[in-house]
Amino acid sequence: MANKKENTVEEKLRALYDLQLIDSRVDEIRNVRGELPLEVQDLEDEVLGLKTRMDKLKTDVETVNFEIAAKKNLIEESKVLIKKYAEQQKNVRNSREFNSLSKEVEFQELEIQLAEKNIKEFKAQIEQKKEVISTTKEKLSEREGHLKHKKSELDAILAETEKEEKALLKKSEEFEENIEERLILAYKRIRHNVKNGLAVVAVERGASGGSFFTIPPQVQVEIASRKKIITDEHSGRILVDPLLAEEEQVRMQKMFAKI
Repeated sequence: MANKKENTVEEKLRALYDLQLIDSRVDEIRNVRGELPLEVQDLEDEVLGLKTRMDKLKTDVETVNFEIAAKKNLIEESKVLIKKYAEQQKNVRNSREFNSLSKEVEFQELEIQLAEKNIKEFKAQIEQKKEVISTTKEKLSEREGHLKHKKSELDAILAETEKEEKALLKKSEEFEENIEERLILAYKRIRHNVKNGLAVVAVERGASGGSFFTIPPQVQVEIASRKKIITDEHSGRILVDPLLAEEEQVRMQKMFAKI
């Protein structure tokens, strides 16, 4: 691979400031989206959770209905047995057989009472679950409507910005390739550590952009000379002179307009 031509300090400063302008534009696009992607994801998870709960409640109701049907069958079987034992009592030969059949009848009557009690309890469970299903259904409908609205918002923003963001990210990579690695590493480190991701800023009214700390006149002269890369002693940001910043802003705006 051929060696890159050694750029002047001014060229390095321009390249770094250009990269900052590109990355700041990407930040602006992402800020427009804000928390929407996370909101949509949270709503999707909530809707899925509500649907899962609805399915479980419906399955529970079906299971309880199955139990009710089983108890009703048991009641019918007990009634058949009671009738059978009653008929047998008419033909008993002694009181011992009669008492034995009476106990069987009594047992089946208790079985019927217990089954009826269970059915009553099961029906109460079903009513309770149906109330929860109704409440969950209303909440699900409301959250699905909210999700649809938020998705529509996000889709509209993505439609407006996704193409530009992809183009800018590609430009950012291209610009990084033309800047020496140590400067890129420093730029990314500063960008990560400072507010608003501004790693390269212009001097404004004698202070670092976004800062209230005045830069000594001698340092301002050095910045304007563009002979060396100077950082703000308070924020660590790389500093460029206002004229260079203005020139690059105009140039980059023309590039943004073509994207």
